[in-house]
Amino acid sequence: MKNKFYITTPIYYVNAQPHIGHTYTTIAADVLARYHRDILGEPTFFLTGTDEHGAKIAEKAKEEKKELQVFVDEVAEEFVKAWRALNISNDNFIRTTDEKHMAAVQKALRYMYDKGDIYKGSYKGLYCRGCEQFKNEKDLIDGKCPDHKTEPEQMSEETYLFKMSKYQDKLLAKVKSDELKIRPEGKKNEMVSFIEKEGLQDVSFSRKNLAWGVPLPWDASHTSYVWADAFLNYLTGLGWKGPKDKCPKMWPAETQLMSKDILRVHATIWQAMLLSLDLPTSKELFIHGFFLADGQKMSKSLGNVIAPQDLVKKYGIDASRYLLMSATVFGSDGDIGWQKFDEKYNADLANGLGNLIARVSNILEKDSIKVNIKSGNDQALKKEFGKAMQNLRIDEALKILWGKLRQNDEKLSSAKPWEIKEIDAKKKILEPIAQDILNVAELLQPFMPETAEKIIKQFSAKQIKKGESLFPRI
Repeated sequence: MKNKFYITTPIYYVNAQPHIGHTYTTIAADVLARYHRDILGEPTFFLTGTDEHGAKIAEKAKEEKKELQVFVDEVAEEFVKAWRALNISNDNFIRTTDEKHMAAVQKALRYMYDKGDIYKGSYKGLYCRGCEQFKNEKDLIDGKCPDHKTEPEQMSEETYLFKMSKYQDKLLAKVKSDELKIRPEGKKNEMVSFIEKEGLQDVSFSRKNLAWGVPLPWDASHTSYVWADAFLNYLTGLGWKGPKDKCPKMWPAETQLMSKDILRVHATIWQAMLLSLDLPTSKELFIHGFFLADGQKMSKSLGNVIAPQDLVKKYGIDASRYLLMSATVFGSDGDIGWQKFDEKYNADLANGLGNLIARVSNILEKDSIKVNIKSGNDQALKKEFGKAMQNLRIDEALKILWGKLRQNDEKLSSAKPWEIKEIDAKKKILEPIAQDILNVAELLQPFMPETAEKIIKQFSAKQIKKGESLFPRI
């Protein structure tokens, strides 16, 4: 299919409630999906969901004294509510406890086993329970996992291993040639260096005597390792039933978004699985950074965790979306905080977009000035904005729109139409400004859908009237 767009977020692990990191990735995916679907008119599919198997989940449910399925159902529902509250337009919400997903996972693993790509063995190494991954000594900092600050335990167990080493050369060639594009460029270089220096080792693909998972179809005493189960969601979320089913028409994914801590497993295990299943690899992995809160890592103990519902409660849906998408260069780490959000909200939304619209519409209504403006009237702006969006420079796309708004704010302040008596002279000043506001609003739809719709409706009327304040100052 030409010019289609399939975008995914990682599926979020249900050992914790939705947080700002999940929110950032999901809004970014939503913005890109809306751009391709609504602005470009391309067939688009946007998938998100929850990862619900594994030892950590079993431990967390036990800790909270809840039945496993009840526990995962409750947390999954919190993610559904959070994305609904943020006006996320996902086409499907996949859960790894869905029966259809589990059946497809079993068929996929059976196919790989019959092919000789999965074999019985044993695995010994340093295992981090937080990551649910075996670690190399080189991965550790002062003997601890850098993400979880805990010492991995020595573990040796019977396991089924996946022959990832078999696909090393193919994967390296795909990454180097950008057939499998990894962005930003620094992350591509990081992966090339890792594969060339470390090499790809065969990886454990099962756990013995762990009931909470997908049973291996040829050995029920083992359940699928959580990553092997989870990665297949990107196919099952499209309705894929297993290897005998044809490749979904929306696969491969044009963009798979994720934070930097899961790049390595997505660029190696997931892509090697696709090759083993005789399916195309992903087209692109885009990696973004982490958020700090006022220079510190977010943690409950520090009391600096920002939850998505708290953002919406304070700023509203569209303002929350704007604040997160403009907070940092997309692909880099960012530093956020309530004071920074307040300042940006007042500067960009209350005193910026909201104030410009109020000033222009107030004069037009007060003096009954009718302007002649049309939809899609600035192809240069659309092209510049589109280039930024196609390159996944989400923050840059917003800067382009706000640059246009600032130009018009300066024109308005310089021309001072409120001091002019002649209606035609006022109209000459205000008409191009109103046109630019409409142009910006049309391109703002992926970021702030409700706000953009209000502005488009307001500035498409024969007589533009001053509406309600869009962003009351904080």
